Amino acid sequence: MSADEMNQAFSTVPEDARALDERFVMPTYGRLPVEFVSGHGATLVDSEGNEYIDLLGGIGCASLGHAHPAAVSALREQAEKIWQVGNYFYVENRGELAAALSALLSTATDEGGHEVGSTGTHWKTFFSNSGAEANEGAIKLARRWGEKNLDGAHVIVTARKSFHGRTLATLAATGQDKFHQSFRPLPEGFVSVPLNDIYTLRDRVERGGVCAVMLECVQGEGGVWNANYDYLRDVRELCNEKGILLICDEVQTGFFRCGSPFCYQRSGIEPDIVAMAKGIADGFPMGAVAARAEVADLFVPGDHGSTFGGNALACAVGRATVRALVDEEMGEHVLSVGRHLRHRLAAMHHVTEVRGHGLMRGAQLDVPIATRAVEEGLADGLVLNHIGDSILRFLPPLVITLAEVDEACDRLEALLDRLA
Repeated sequence: MSADEMNQAFSTVPEDARALDERFVMPTYGRLPVEFVSGHGATLVDSEGNEYIDLLGGIGCASLGHAHPAAVSALREQAEKIWQVGNYFYVENRGELAAALSALLSTATDEGGHEVGSTGTHWKTFFSNSGAEANEGAIKLARRWGEKNLDGAHVIVTARKSFHGRTLATLAATGQDKFHQSFRPLPEGFVSVPLNDIYTLRDRVERGGVCAVMLECVQGEGGVWNANYDYLRDVRELCNEKGILLICDEVQTGFFRCGSPFCYQRSGIEPDIVAMAKGIADGFPMGAVAARAEVADLFVPGDHGSTFGGNALACAVGRATVRALVDEEMGEHVLSVGRHLRHRLAAMHHVTEVRGHGLMRGAQLDVPIATRAVEEGLADGLVLNHIGDSILRFLPPLVITLAEVDEACDRLEALLDRLA
């Protein structure tokens, strides 16, 4: 089905909205023909009043779901007080949120994602506006570490199929050549090796010049590929041995998306730097990079900054979101509902493998119908996402219920059978 045919068949977008977007907004996304105007929990509502089960969650951002009372209340209250003063001054809720993040980051869990204690590590956080900015901060910290402690070593090793952002530096870190095309020359100092191959990684580190290894515990944009627990432990051991930093990009996997507060915790390791965003403030634009105090203190005033990063609105919503995620014991809910989603997907015709953890899942299809499933799923009241033409990715709001998962999977199963 062509884009025009799809627009005619499924469009719920007002004509003026589509015309304005096409005329005045840069064409960096292929829009699906729907305009969402409201939502609640894991439900989205379009401009014509049609309801959809949301299996994308604002690309993994709606951790508490749409219009969660805690996030709405915090945003409304702060909006009536002050929005932006800049980082030359103290900001209400910023220190409190950083302290809450330190506690979350030092949580210890078992391989199943269940909390078992705390490592007691002291973390310090820099607040940004996005995941790409968080990864930029991680890269700068790693380079500073190399300058100070490793005779100027500056190479950062990443994994093939990784994705770390769309700025030039984070594109260079991304281990997918398709994202590099048309934007060369990219910044130097990044190399990628296969995921879950400790021998190739060790070989590259042994050649010298490396200051850090940067990994996703589950590669989201690459196709939802898990980093093995033993591999992550081996990487941590290698970094300790060589005195280099381990960076975990938890932009998509953090904030209970995989059951544990952060996905690295399931392997029993602790990185030196963690980049995060998406679920931190229930979809309000916010990112953060945290580091062990020894690493974080390499930054001094003037080394890094952000005009809007950690502003009053973001910090208020972020603090409310993190508190609600903990108070509502979201991790246990995600583990339970995530298992159910995995079982339902694995039982479907044309699904050959289900990857990921918790409520971050990838379904590998045996027929190239993922793109059509996303497009035509709208008519069935499903908000879906695909990576390539044979992988469906699922990042629903963490509050999605077992009943909603069952209803969505019933619709999806019928859709896949029809398309195949």
